[in-house]
Amino acid sequence: MSQIKTTEEFQDLFDIDANLNRLVKNIELLNYINPTNIAAEKKKFFLAKYNYEPEFNYPKIRFNGYKLHRLFFSQRLERIENEDIRQLYEDIIYEYSGLIECIETIGQGRKFYFNSLKSFGTPTEKDIENAKFILRFDDSEFNEDMLPIYNASEAKDYFAEFSKRYDFKYNIKISNHLSAAAMVLNNTQTLVLRKSHKYSLNQLKVLTNHEIGVHMVTTFNGLEQPLKIFSNGLPNNVETQEGLAVFSEFMSDCLTIERLKELAFRVIAVDSLNKGYNFSDTFHLLHNQHKLNRDKAFAITLRVHRGGGFTKDHLYLRGIRNIYKYAKAGNDLGVLLTGKVSQEYIPTMNKLIDLGLAVKPKYFTDAYVVNDNTNPNLDFILKSLK
Repeated sequence: MSQIKTTEEFQDLFDIDANLNRLVKNIELLNYINPTNIAAEKKKFFLAKYNYEPEFNYPKIRFNGYKLHRLFFSQRLERIENEDIRQLYEDIIYEYSGLIECIETIGQGRKFYFNSLKSFGTPTEKDIENAKFILRFDDSEFNEDMLPIYNASEAKDYFAEFSKRYDFKYNIKISNHLSAAAMVLNNTQTLVLRKSHKYSLNQLKVLTNHEIGVHMVTTFNGLEQPLKIFSNGLPNNVETQEGLAVFSEFMSDCLTIERLKELAFRVIAVDSLNKGYNFSDTFHLLHNQHKLNRDKAFAITLRVHRGGGFTKDHLYLRGIRNIYKYAKAGNDLGVLLTGKVSQEYIPTMNKLIDLGLAVKPKYFTDAYVVNDNTNPNLDFILKSLK
């Protein structure tokens, strides 16, 4: 392994990296994008027979956006001599600046939607075709593991037990203000579970492999790196990180056709934003046209309409397609676990490792060691994605 370098030679790089690290601490998008009144608005929506536009409230912003932009763009990147590394930092500053614009416009309708497009893009024709292809498969593979019988407190115990296989310590919190069943907050190394959610055994397997086996693994690997950008995130890391996380579900045999369909429905829902659908339009598309039960339809609609149109959710399907192909070609998954990194920067990351400016991952996703998948249909579907 290369020697970690903090020598004079790279002092400017480390100074810029430290500056960005101080600035980016304020802009954890997930702290701001989850509405604080989901339960009340869901109740109103159902009482109005699905013909009501929910009015969501969001947490207050705790930073000055203009000042942050100015500080990001005042970094003296010309002092980084290596062209590839300089380009990476330039891309990062534009990425973080885009996230500030997203946070500043949460709850401002189309304004937020256009900022979200800039940061996360929208499904391509190919993504939509892939989603429709998945929706053709039968997902009636029900068994006892699918019964939602565990509360958040029991889920917390399950996570704690699973996590013994990794020697890192993180916080677990239970929250009322969450649109997902669980999520990892990178900045505070915290797993948050939704209080009102009932978890099935299979979902607990999915979430532990997804949230701990990948998201926490890359959080803690990022903290081991000499450069903080590995911890704070490279551009387009969402697609790669979610692809890795869903791939760990596949490898640990808890990915189901139903779960893949959920990722496909997210693509369809994000595409509906593009078509100008409002909240109830997207809900009707999922519930009436695609026959999703109303709670699931509401959850997916909420995820993509929060803030004013949040397009991030289409990246999961593209992510699993790319990671599946990458892994099947025999490529190294380790380099993608070094932090919150993205596939497109692999050459630059390898360069950083060679220069001693990055280290190989300390933790490795244990689901990747052996392929435990027993469902040939899943293999067929993932292989067939364009």
